[in-house]
Amino acid sequence: MSTIHLIRKFSTKPPSRFYRNLFFSTFTKESTPDLSRTTRTISTQRFISSSIWRFPQSNLSPNRGFSTSVETNPTDKSFGRIHVDVQSGVIVERIHKIESEEETVSGVNVETSGDGKVVREESEAEKEAWRILEDAVVRYCGSPVGTVAANDPGDKMPLNYDQVFIRDFVPSALAFLLKGEGDIVRNFLLHTLQLQSWEKTVDCYSPGQGLMPASFKVRTVALDENTTEEVLDPDFGESAIGRVAPVDSGLWWIILLRAYGKITGDFSLQERIDVQTGIKLIMNLCLADGFDMFPTLLVTDGSCMIDRRMGIHGHPLEIQSLFYSALRCSREMLSVNDSSKNLVRAINNRLSALSFHIREYYWVDIKKINEIYRYKTEEYSTDATNKFNIYPEQIPPWLMDWIPEQGGYLLGNLQPAHMDFRFFSLGNFWSIVSSLGTPKQNEAILNLIEAKWEDIIGNMPLKICYPALEYDDWRIITGSDPKNTPWSYHNSGSWPTLLWQFTLACMKMGRPELAEKAIALAEKRLMADRWPEYYDTRSGKFIGKQSRLYQTWTVAGFLTSKLLLANPEMASLLFWEEDYELLDICACGLRKSDRKKCSRVAAKTQILVR
Repeated sequence: MSTIHLIRKFSTKPPSRFYRNLFFSTFTKESTPDLSRTTRTISTQRFISSSIWRFPQSNLSPNRGFSTSVETNPTDKSFGRIHVDVQSGVIVERIHKIESEEETVSGVNVETSGDGKVVREESEAEKEAWRILEDAVVRYCGSPVGTVAANDPGDKMPLNYDQVFIRDFVPSALAFLLKGEGDIVRNFLLHTLQLQSWEKTVDCYSPGQGLMPASFKVRTVALDENTTEEVLDPDFGESAIGRVAPVDSGLWWIILLRAYGKITGDFSLQERIDVQTGIKLIMNLCLADGFDMFPTLLVTDGSCMIDRRMGIHGHPLEIQSLFYSALRCSREMLSVNDSSKNLVRAINNRLSALSFHIREYYWVDIKKINEIYRYKTEEYSTDATNKFNIYPEQIPPWLMDWIPEQGGYLLGNLQPAHMDFRFFSLGNFWSIVSSLGTPKQNEAILNLIEAKWEDIIGNMPLKICYPALEYDDWRIITGSDPKNTPWSYHNSGSWPTLLWQFTLACMKMGRPELAEKAIALAEKRLMADRWPEYYDTRSGKFIGKQSRLYQTWTVAGFLTSKLLLANPEMASLLFWEEDYELLDICACGLRKSDRKKCSRVAAKTQILVR
């Protein structure tokens, strides 16, 4: 059977547009807005506020919630951080203000015109970034369906960089959504959903039904001598380097689906039967029973952003944080009925078990490291302290002096007799965004980044992981990979695309100044360096030796970071608060009188909430 799968163009209903875009809108200042009328409010204390602005309300759908448990269906609490005046139909946004001719909105320069209106002016880097992003758009049968991974005119061998990757498109999608352009995101979600159902086979073996492709490409094929047709050619891993299935693709698809509804207010997409079926297929694939003893998702090396051999096989933090986010998204979006209630119950149980497992066993700070340093081994007991039989000699020498007194982070990986003590940026950032970590842990992660700024940020944000594998570790773990040499590419290279996730994490924790500092650092170089994919060396000083230029998610990550800082109320729609209901759910069935004790009750570090 041909590897090219034909897909006929189908009509899509245009989504409701969201026009509240600070970059291309004008707002009117009111000195004393009337806040006495009925309002729906969730705190905006995270953002320093000294001035209030008013602007017309967009076409937002009413606040509605789908499943949060099998028994009840409470409304979604994450719509807050916007003061919605129900009677007058306006939204009141709190932003920064400096009393001068020029003002600053969350670190973004704006100017005040003579009639009291505020207009935001883009920098030259932003203008060029938008041009590059628009040029990267891929069209299928006349409609935009995504962006290519890179669009370097000087690249004569693009390999698969001329394809649309699901994970790469997420920052591009958010940039378009925040700009008020939802059509491309809606088309992308629907077309990739159709690709999910196609047959995929590697050496006569077919993976799970819910698997999403890593990427796809629009090709033109000849039907006869005079007729051609555009087709989508997906890659489910059968053409990828190493033939690894993209585990994170389906997770990112669910996360983007939720973001589309939140930002545009168009929830009709996620309510469609085919979309609900797509969510169920992905969740069933992730929640399938297996031999694993832990609630974490077991994957092979190279199944996420780090798509080459880097010693992350097992239960890498990046996959677990995205898995947790996708579970929470699905919990919100799935409609509860006879066909879905068992799945929703399974999602709730997995969320509870996964959050406990990560918070309790993945967390390391100076106190935890000292505890591991004193571990006894070979404990045969249901209430053992060293549950995973970790040998203290595994603690790397660099970690002892590196970790600050007031900081901490989540481990890169945890398996029996193995802890990966490397700091992985994406996993830690997304743990903050999704509230996988406790509030105290989330704060400590940002404290660590601030204390170790030169190591994790350096001359170009942000390190994909820290530190690099060197010498024998590099040779054994990577197989002497010439692309993943120390301090390059996935082996502790610096990736500017991670800026938007860092920005979102900082804004959630009320520390946007850290994001502003990192963005300012990147903006000094990205345009001059022609928007590279990644940077090399310990401090990120040099453009990567095999780095593609005009990398789309580098451009999109920068733009999305700027847009998020300028629109804190939009950023608040993209992260999750602590769900205390999950902390009370325990599906293990163990009682106090049982021979075995529930780990949740017997937890040593008591970090379930704070």
